[in-house]
Amino acid sequence: MPAKFDGLLDHGRMEEVKLNSATWKPLRASRWSLDMIRPEFLALRPSSPKKPIRRTAWLDGLRGFAAFMVYLHHNQLWGHGLHGNSVFENSFGFEGKHYFAALPFVRHFFSGGHYAVSIFFVISGYVLSVKSLSLIQRGQHQTAADSVGSALFRRWLRLFLPVIAVTFLWMSQRHWTGIWIDFVDIKPTWREQVWDWYTKFKNYGFVFLTGDVYEFPKLYHPHLWSIPIEFKGSIIVYTALSALSRCTRNARLWCEAGLIFYFLYIVDGWYGALFMAGMMLSDLDLLALDNQLPRFISMFDDFKELIFFHLFIVALYLGGVPSCEGPDYEKLLSKSPGWRWLYHLKPQAVYDAKWFFLFWAAILTVASVPRLPWLKHFFETRFCQYLARISFALYLVHGLVIYLIGDRLYAAVGMLSKEQHKEHIPQWINFFPISKKGPMGLELAFWACQLIILPTTLWAAELVTKLIDEPSVKFTNWLYNKTLATPSSPKHG
Repeated sequence: MPAKFDGLLDHGRMEEVKLNSATWKPLRASRWSLDMIRPEFLALRPSSPKKPIRRTAWLDGLRGFAAFMVYLHHNQLWGHGLHGNSVFENSFGFEGKHYFAALPFVRHFFSGGHYAVSIFFVISGYVLSVKSLSLIQRGQHQTAADSVGSALFRRWLRLFLPVIAVTFLWMSQRHWTGIWIDFVDIKPTWREQVWDWYTKFKNYGFVFLTGDVYEFPKLYHPHLWSIPIEFKGSIIVYTALSALSRCTRNARLWCEAGLIFYFLYIVDGWYGALFMAGMMLSDLDLLALDNQLPRFISMFDDFKELIFFHLFIVALYLGGVPSCEGPDYEKLLSKSPGWRWLYHLKPQAVYDAKWFFLFWAAILTVASVPRLPWLKHFFETRFCQYLARISFALYLVHGLVIYLIGDRLYAAVGMLSKEQHKEHIPQWINFFPISKKGPMGLELAFWACQLIILPTTLWAAELVTKLIDEPSVKFTNWLYNKTLATPSSPKHG
């Protein structure tokens, strides 16, 4: 009797199937194509055996969940228009208006995007430094220097290659199809469009740019404003690792704390403070693994869960800082219920007050998660680990799905009404009206749209992960290895 197997598209025993080379190649290509386009979020069982959880898996899960918070933030703001901005990004009770979506703690599921971005930066500081710090703590300084050099070589490519690919494809399809999008102007010819894209991008990707870093995002992808900041923060971390690699433990920790203070209180470098805070948390966690923490920290070890539970509550409150933008922002914050007194804690150096509070929210969040078992377990779940794998691609594509599909769906159900819709997509206006009753942000019309927008976004993020993000990682590793000199090679030549 023939051996039983699950089928060519499952994970049966492929050696039981006898195929010649002429039929195997098309079948293998077909399987690769189906695996590529099949949405992973619809899988009823894991596609591979469950792997042991890594020590820092909670960090990945936190990053993935934060990316999902950004998705919710932008959909809520876009779906509710200008009124949504005035409600979601102001405090509960501002100007006598009380909305459920603006409540402390609750508001993160409606306007938690800035909180999520600050968490991204702390996580980046943590993961970019963890390998080199572990080598430094073991006294392997040359290997640590090699690790920093390798990471620095690959970092720009790792961040910007997916951005190049996604924005180029987005720009091209916009020009070729002529599909109307609310904020993008189309040049007369594709060649002019490519040249405009290139001239804007080359400045956007220059780490020492002194001009308008938002010029490229405003024209081609507004949500990518954080990528140059991510690269600048990476340079800060790599520089600090090199500078502090031969310091004593206490000197290194004091210098890290000093740099955080400098970036946050002396100059307007809030993002530098976030990255350095991530590096310091990584340093402390590695020291804790070897029981090498400074005594004044280790003496609180028996109370850490109690302490960090309350710090996490503080983090959630501070992460809900009102985030309306504009010249009168500080004036608005100083008059916002729940923030009138906290506002006075803002240092003189900080230009945009929200980032000062988001710094403390993010560092306390990342510090608290691994010390609260129930919270750590949540970020290690399969759902959060799935979001972690596609997090960068989710960040890249979710806005494009909103502009292309979400805008039309919100208009079709009656959620969104713009003058531009009447001119460019009148056929979509109230095409399928759905009830908008209920608390703002929880309307049936909004969540009905998510039945289409969310799966489409996740599927697009999976495709970008498989076709662009993961290959770009492999390419940067390959390129770095190709440039390395062999041990027998001369130093010059």
